[in-house]
Amino acid sequence: MPPVRLLTFSTLFPNNARPNHGVFVENRLRHLVASGDAVSEVLAPVPWFPSAHPRFGDRALNARVARSETRHGLTIRHPRFPVIPRVGMSLAPMLLYRAMVPVVAKMIRETGGFDAIDAHYFYPDGVAAVWLGQRFGLPVVVTARGTDVSLIPQFRRPRRLIQEAIAGASAIVTVSAALKEALIEIGAPSGKVTVLRNGVDTALFSPPSDRDAARAALGLTRPALISVGHLIERKGHHRTIEAMAKLPEFELIIVGEGPERDRLDALIARLGLGERVRLVGTRPHVALPSLYGAADASVLSSSREGWANVLLESMACGTPVVASNIWGNPEVVRTEAAGVITRENTADGIADGVRRLFARAPSREATRAYAEPFGWEETTAGQLRLFRQVTDEWNARKA
Repeated sequence: MPPVRLLTFSTLFPNNARPNHGVFVENRLRHLVASGDAVSEVLAPVPWFPSAHPRFGDRALNARVARSETRHGLTIRHPRFPVIPRVGMSLAPMLLYRAMVPVVAKMIRETGGFDAIDAHYFYPDGVAAVWLGQRFGLPVVVTARGTDVSLIPQFRRPRRLIQEAIAGASAIVTVSAALKEALIEIGAPSGKVTVLRNGVDTALFSPPSDRDAARAALGLTRPALISVGHLIERKGHHRTIEAMAKLPEFELIIVGEGPERDRLDALIARLGLGERVRLVGTRPHVALPSLYGAADASVLSSSREGWANVLLESMACGTPVVASNIWGNPEVVRTEAAGVITRENTADGIADGVRRLFARAPSREATRAYAEPFGWEETTAGQLRLFRQVTDEWNARKA
């Protein structure tokens, strides 16, 4: 049986300027392609911006993204699409779609065509992908990943467009059961939605061979907590920092970069935590295992997630977690070997969660053992079944 030919479409995909941006999409695709039963050309559009000058901050990174690149053997195209400030949410799907029509037409000519569109994130990506599928006669599988289902449908026009995309998609994937229930609430037929959780690369994410050296490299001298994620408000790093004022015996390293950095720096200074709390910036994905392994626990205090990859990554390194009680997290943290779910997502709740974890801390071996079954094999097999089913049904209707 020849491999399924996919056009993977998402604005959430790593690039040379943002190497960790949407790395969860890349990781899932890498394992799918590595099976030998699927091939993919990646179309990862980037918002157009006129200047790469550093004075424009995060937006200038878009101008630095290469037009095309190769990552892990995948060919990735980064065409630009227009974004209009303030009204961008309502217009984003149409602007994205119109900019991508000639790009997709060219890719079809150059590659000989595709069997299906593999789209990630429902809005605007999934909406635009369904329109592209209708334009070029391709079935579309849309993967919902979190905020696209938990937040964006609260707005009237995006909600309507998401509902139309639900109807137009051949199949839908969610990374957690909670996201499936949310999609059903806004009109998705249950039978159309398949839950395929994210996995973890248990070869890359594994306990360090020399944990003392890993701790020394970070200058850790106390029991250490780690928080990994983009420095944005919904990741809740400010709550974790505030909890540190109640946990004087611990130190904290925060790995990530983003627009909240100045605010978080000011909070650390105001609380007098400079000796115990450090923002260490972003790190390459392959550098994360030594950071997780050096810590004694990971803290995730997000207000919204779909399936938080950082939890499994940490556990695969033998480091248990303290995670907020939001969608998805209880599906990942199910036993004491994994860690604890906080009773409330506040500074007090996080501090309480840390104390509860360390009162009955699992062995690092037990935490690693818990994570080992969460590899990519099951998810890859599920994707292949779904893409085969979708393309077979699509071709049968055309026959």
